[in-house]
Amino acid sequence: MTPQPFLRLLRTLWYMRPSQWTGKLRRSLLPARGPRRAGGAPPQLAVSAPPVPFPPPPAHIDVHGLDRLGLIGQEVSWGSAIDWDHSDAGPLWAYHLHQFDWVRHAGLTPAERLQVMESWYRNHPKGVGWAPFPISLRSFAWGKLLLDEGALAGDAAARTTLVGSLADQLATLAADPETHLLANHYLWNQLALVFGGVLLDGSESEIWRGAQAALCAELAEQVPADGLHYERCTSYHALLLENLLDLINVARAPEARLRTDTLDYLIATAERMLGALRFLTHPDGEIALFGDSAFGVAQRPEILLAYAEALGLDTKAGSGAVHLCESGFARLEAGPFTLLVTASLPSPSHQPGHAHCDALSFELSFGSERVVTDTGVTEYVPGPLREAARATTSHATVEIEGEEQAELWAAHRIGGRPDVALPSVIPSPEGGGAAEAVCAGWATPEVLHRRRFELDGSGLVIIDSFDRPPREACFSFPLAPGLEPKLEDGAATVAVGSALLRIELPPELEYSVERAPYFPAFGAVVERAVLRGRGRDLRELVFTFRPL
Repeated sequence: MTPQPFLRLLRTLWYMRPSQWTGKLRRSLLPARGPRRAGGAPPQLAVSAPPVPFPPPPAHIDVHGLDRLGLIGQEVSWGSAIDWDHSDAGPLWAYHLHQFDWVRHAGLTPAERLQVMESWYRNHPKGVGWAPFPISLRSFAWGKLLLDEGALAGDAAARTTLVGSLADQLATLAADPETHLLANHYLWNQLALVFGGVLLDGSESEIWRGAQAALCAELAEQVPADGLHYERCTSYHALLLENLLDLINVARAPEARLRTDTLDYLIATAERMLGALRFLTHPDGEIALFGDSAFGVAQRPEILLAYAEALGLDTKAGSGAVHLCESGFARLEAGPFTLLVTASLPSPSHQPGHAHCDALSFELSFGSERVVTDTGVTEYVPGPLREAARATTSHATVEIEGEEQAELWAAHRIGGRPDVALPSVIPSPEGGGAAEAVCAGWATPEVLHRRRFELDGSGLVIIDSFDRPPREACFSFPLAPGLEPKLEDGAATVAVGSALLRIELPPELEYSVERAPYFPAFGAVVERAVLRGRGRDLRELVFTFRPL
């Protein structure tokens, strides 16, 4: 290994926790643990029905009988039988196949759903479906199918077999949680175990319910007081929130056995997460695309809010917030403008796999139309598309001296990290206000970039300043698809719906309109315009967005 990759590896490993080290070491030195069988008498369902119907599966799922399946933007045709070892569509697609949320789709009949579940436990005795993460998500999907009256065909014997298979899956998960990864994977492990312990009555159910303490501890770390999951990725936040609501739903059934203090804590956490989700929702009703976020992979915010409201949760908690203090996000609204700003380190430091080089970037809506957008994500396979999704110039921020803000490598790895100060936010009583944050990239620590946002009903002003003039800088403003800026007279004019928006540009930069990819959903690559400005030896620049 040459010195540069070796040093990059050391910078990556420096942030890892001891449990990750030991977990990775065990997995590399010891044989893979195979599926376990739950002990004791065959388990039974402990809950007859949830108090509230479960929401349907998310929009990325497209099912056409049992021979054609679309997941995360890719469609696979099977022929005569499902290939549970299918890998041509990539590891993420395989995970979604084994997570089973697609089996809940209305495109399948109750008899077909039962056929798929029986096919899995008969024909997939080992392999990717027995990894801890697919087991965790599949536990929720199978539980919903078993509790949803009319979702499955078959007699009592068939259901008993399914319940027994689910118990085996939970026993396998309990023996091998993902301590080598932690973050959302480990949180989902604990959610699934507690969900299984409430759902099933068997010899190991009490052991699974014993994960309540670990679950609450993970929630305490991963969901800070401001309510945003610490990976700061809106899609994963929404996915976790749905399963947390599912657990609350099942735990509120009359027969459910869960400690009252645990249930109270789950509800309080979910209410904070609902507030953060609403915070990161644009006027068009969809999420901000910060980090590895994409439309359609999780439920739309309105569906989660309705689900929570049906469960009796406070869905108005945190209304009107302008600052997620621990997470580093600001939200300012005034007149037709909605501004969302991110200014945070790659998070969590020990597992920042879904972080991008997006410090001091923003998304901007004008009325119900998006104007400046983040880039999103289309795939997790290492290569040009993954690199483009994470790159500094793919976000509405500034690339300094040709260097990325963070040392990106592989599909989910980060070595050197930027130094970012969480934003200060000063709201205005009349609406809008100001937000300011500072960033120094990992490769250019001597250049301190300060960005200030000032928003009122008349428009948005962005002030960029540098304590040491960078030798070169590239400012990017990625625009929503369909928006085409016209450069003239020191400004860019953009038609947004029936309105015109004028972006007044500082003369210190040379401007161009370039084409770049936008990844609004997994498997989607859309060309869109990016307004870029390049300059050298800069001190302070002012950009202004105003309606004409």
